[in-house]
Amino acid sequence: MPADSTCQSRARVLYGASSSPGAASSLLDIKNLTIEFGSSNPPARAIEDVCLTVQHGETVCLVGESGSGKSVTALSIARLLSSPPARYVQGEIWLDGHEILGSPEIVLRRLRGRIVSYVFQEPSASLNPVRTIGSQILEALKLHQPSLATREEVVRLLTIVGIPSPETRAGDYPHQMSGGMQQRAAIAMAIASRPKLLVADEPTTALDVTVQAQIIDLMRELQARLGMAILLITHNLGIVREIANRVAVIYAGQIVESAPCSELLRRPRHPYTAALIKAVPDLGRRANRLHAIPCQVPSPFNRPKGCRFHPRCEFARPECEQNPPMLIPAGLGHWTRCPWHDRLPLAPLSTDSKA
Repeated sequence: MPADSTCQSRARVLYGASSSPGAASSLLDIKNLTIEFGSSNPPARAIEDVCLTVQHGETVCLVGESGSGKSVTALSIARLLSSPPARYVQGEIWLDGHEILGSPEIVLRRLRGRIVSYVFQEPSASLNPVRTIGSQILEALKLHQPSLATREEVVRLLTIVGIPSPETRAGDYPHQMSGGMQQRAAIAMAIASRPKLLVADEPTTALDVTVQAQIIDLMRELQARLGMAILLITHNLGIVREIANRVAVIYAGQIVESAPCSELLRRPRHPYTAALIKAVPDLGRRANRLHAIPCQVPSPFNRPKGCRFHPRCEFARPECEQNPPMLIPAGLGHWTRCPWHDRLPLAPLSTDSKA
């Protein structure tokens, strides 16, 4: 497992700066975070020794299958996981100079929305069905930007996110909007407080392909306009290619690879990353069957010994079953949890792969 010094040395390699608590270079700095759930013996360890940084104004994508620990990591940033049942076993979360795990609730309430806002996967579940869209955005303004809490500002926000006839739509209820429009409204509510970090947890999963592209384009435009950083949670490597500056790949609660986006997609250094890339449909190649990773992500109650990916890995060796691998450098700013990375034929993402 990577020690705290490993996290700090990784940050220095990536950014040429200190990763000390509250360092000006990092908006978000997660160090060795471990979270457990339940009272069983042993408990369910959802994530373990997770290290992740997000710089001001950049886009970082956290990629992995369902059950890998993506959403748990994202929710922990603002300490949105109820405790109990969640237990923050170890680690630190520094957000804009504030240590989250040791902060009292009154401090967290000031940070939520003002420093970090969330856009969730299913907008119809995150929007209040008995209140109009405009009233929900106005509530966010009253809490975090009271001087801007006007109907004019609500209309301006709806205009920014591309909702037509914003004056009329502000009086609509969520059920009167399509899924894509609901997600745009949710984004408007998230950016109303002018956060420094927007956490988007699979914001396009419930939408069709055309609307997915529109939402990603919108997020990219808002980032350029507002200067905020984005942490995007996704399993879609096509989306990653379009928007990310850096990518962290998570599997069974551990970060298994981290690199600049173009480097990771061009030169994956972990079999799990390569398997995810291989599973993306390639429009330039005919195939009788699409590639699938065998079996499933292991339960947090029953993690494999050694490398957690070895039961599903086509390149697994006997040593992989015994020795838990550490994150090791695989290039400038590139880290992997596979000690055999330089000896494996890991294919890159094709330029014809479908987003």
